[in-house]
Amino acid sequence: MKNILVISASIFGQQGQSSQLVEKTVANLLAQHPEATITRRDLATDPVPHLTGERFAALLSVESDRTEDQQNVLAYSDALISEIRDADAVVLGVPMYNFGIPSALKAYFDHIARAGVTFRYTENGPVGLLEDRPVYVLAARGGIYEGTANDSQTPYIRSFLGFLGLNGVQIVYAEGLNMGNSQKHDALTKAESRIDALTA
Repeated sequence: MKNILVISASIFGQQGQSSQLVEKTVANLLAQHPEATITRRDLATDPVPHLTGERFAALLSVESDRTEDQQNVLAYSDALISEIRDADAVVLGVPMYNFGIPSALKAYFDHIARAGVTFRYTENGPVGLLEDRPVYVLAARGGIYEGTANDSQTPYIRSFLGFLGLNGVQIVYAEGLNMGNSQKHDALTKAESRIDALTA
């Protein structure tokens, strides 16, 4: 493993529980692969612009007709895609906000989903163009949602990443973090044990 892409999306930065689980995962991976380089993208401190009509048009524009602004949007998207394409593993911190993923993460996803670049449509449906690799998702939630109808994150993340060709998704849950100190301690301990098992 040469390159690890680390994506954090907590509005609380490194104090967020998902961010701390991200760091635990990265430390474990580096212990196994000390030669690996880390590329970090903190979507809270360096947010990806939300998709607008103008940005969407730029992503669909024909090269010969692109304006300078459209070229800049494409270059930005290309850089994000290069980061994930070059990574041998992805570590993704995903807190739950109002039953969904952070809007900053959705904006990131919108910029790496590019027809003909990270996926293509065929007669048999869409095909992801990214080579599969391990994706470690650290999901921190204030309540307990895993396996319930209110867990909209899990199916969405699996569907979106699979759409791009990333099917090796491992999700580690830390749930009930706002349900008392005992529950929080137990949830984080369980999550850390799961990380140890996945990265051994």
